[in-house]
Amino acid sequence: MGQKLALEIPPEWDAIDGMRSRVITFLREAAEAQPLVDGIAMVVCELTENAIKYGTFDPTDRVHMTVDVTPRAITVEVRNPTSKEDLAQLNRLDRTIQWIRGYQDPFEAYMARLKEVSLQNPDSGESGLGLVRIAYEGESSLDFYLGDGGKLAVSAVYQR
Repeated sequence: MGQKLALEIPPEWDAIDGMRSRVITFLREAAEAQPLVDGIAMVVCELTENAIKYGTFDPTDRVHMTVDVTPRAITVEVRNPTSKEDLAQLNRLDRTIQWIRGYQDPFEAYMARLKEVSLQNPDSGESGLGLVRIAYEGESSLDFYLGDGGKLAVSAVYQR
């Protein structure tokens, strides 16, 4: 049927490289083609970076990530704690995903975001490219939900 990898890491930037390496090994063992391995690894990194950047963590909290490989799709899901005070961030996430979906081709959204970034102040700190890269380069559709205990789950699905 399918294969599944589940990992959890502390919400630390240094932990992302290890997660990426484990995902690459898992996908290679699942006999996925190298371009797809690279794309899914990028998706995992982008979602994990967002989880660490925007999550609300207690000292014992972790970022949870799964990669589910089936004959029809590869689904990446990253979960992190959030708080009700982060409602503005959740609204921004929803607006961004809806904005990306508003384009017939993710390449168009990617180019539009690149144009916006080129006009930004270089010191702004945020490019807003991560989710658009997932849609275009990772060829994945995005979604999210707020689960039990205030856990934000963001998923990216690559359809075969």
